[in-house]
Amino acid sequence: MFLRRLARCLMPVRHGLAGGLAALVLAGSVLTVPTVRAEMPAPLRQRLAAAGVPAASLGLVVAPAAGGEPFVAHQAERALQPASTMKLVTTLVALEQLGPAWRGRTRLLASAAPEHGVLHGDLVLQGQGDVDLDVDALRSLLQRARARGLVEVRGALVLDRSAFAPARTDLGAPPFDDAPEFGYNVIPDALLVADNLLHLQLFVDERGLQVVPLTPLAGLRVTHAMQLVDGDCSRWDDGWQAPQLRPEGWLRKRELVLRGSWPVRCERTLALNVLDRDEYIGRLVRRLWRELGGQWRGEVREGAAPPQALLLAEHASRPLSELVRAINKPSDNVLSRTLYLSLGRAWRAPQGSGEATLQRAEQAVRAWFGAQGIDDRGLVLDNGSGLSRRERITPSQLAAVVRAGVASRWAPEFLASLPIAGIDGTLRRRLVDGAASGQARLKTGTLRNVVALAGTMHDAAGQALVVVAIFNDDEARPAVLRPLADALAEWVARQHFAAR
Repeated sequence: MFLRRLARCLMPVRHGLAGGLAALVLAGSVLTVPTVRAEMPAPLRQRLAAAGVPAASLGLVVAPAAGGEPFVAHQAERALQPASTMKLVTTLVALEQLGPAWRGRTRLLASAAPEHGVLHGDLVLQGQGDVDLDVDALRSLLQRARARGLVEVRGALVLDRSAFAPARTDLGAPPFDDAPEFGYNVIPDALLVADNLLHLQLFVDERGLQVVPLTPLAGLRVTHAMQLVDGDCSRWDDGWQAPQLRPEGWLRKRELVLRGSWPVRCERTLALNVLDRDEYIGRLVRRLWRELGGQWRGEVREGAAPPQALLLAEHASRPLSELVRAINKPSDNVLSRTLYLSLGRAWRAPQGSGEATLQRAEQAVRAWFGAQGIDDRGLVLDNGSGLSRRERITPSQLAAVVRAGVASRWAPEFLASLPIAGIDGTLRRRLVDGAASGQARLKTGTLRNVVALAGTMHDAAGQALVVVAIFNDDEARPAVLRPLADALAEWVARQHFAAR
């Protein structure tokens, strides 16, 4: 849903493709001749022309996975926007530098030892890049504190995000698009609880539109001023408007008001990023702690855990070997950005350099490129997820990353993270029928002017290939470019590429 929302928020979709989608399919009967060439084959150029997309919009590499010169290379050295195919860089470098057993962690600490169930001090929630800190995990941390006999907290709830520097890169950051309330736009920090998302169930019954909060936040009232309309539930966001957050008042709760229109025969669960994360965590802890029989009326503030803090409970994320699948299969931006920051935290920068965590992450990636013998000229790194207007990589560089992944000692973990054509992840409904289905493992990427595929597949002779195709075109939108990318992958799967 959010991928569709992202695509539709970022761009108007161009309709009326000349010749229809049938003109975009690369017919196997025409293109299955043995292919040995360095430039884009004429049939590919013809299909691009039929769709009104210039060949200059495409960067392409088709190469043997085991090494050697590419079979096809077109604008392979041009630095392009990769969209989410950049996640291949982040996940592989993380596997290589952090190891598949790495986990992010969250610690619940007391600033002093509780006395007779009372903490005469602060309760500290310290984040260390734990991407699995959801509501249930936070409840478990608090339950363990209660099991140790803690009943009442007299001080504040201190939120320690100091593992990443600066602690809050989201503050003052311009919105990526016109829908900052949706989850793909969340900018992570070291202590991100449940992605800062408020989950709401929306449905229509005899009383009208019902909005049921599913995230237990204390003192927050959710209402709506939405108009019911006839419409397709799959296009529920056509009439969506940004929610309004109203302040607390005398005898009045904090209120979130949903606005716009809603299809009358539609039931959905939405996840919205509408509260500042300090407020979100504070309301969540207050509600959960009260449900567990605890007492706390203090404030919420940011800070660092004191050196003498007592550990009450700890939570660990899934190991990285599992997280890379959670990143690449559905193309999760928040997880990818958090992992990129974790790379920076682990990178050994010169002592006292004081560099931001993002800068250290870039150093880690470039150092890995150097160790692999990959030229990093033209590479532009931003947040490691591809949800960026700045990030750039050449098709040759990305192909070299994929090839390094195939040769890596962590190749099983890396390759298992890629979507399988026609089966799962972001390729579940793509390349369903044909030679690529079930065998191509390709990371997808989409922005308003970008469609990309990168990964591994086999040709018709069973030869393992590395394939990178990146379209950058400010005139053609994903509705135009995505069928071309899929047709290109199908064409590759039908070829017999001879060794050069």
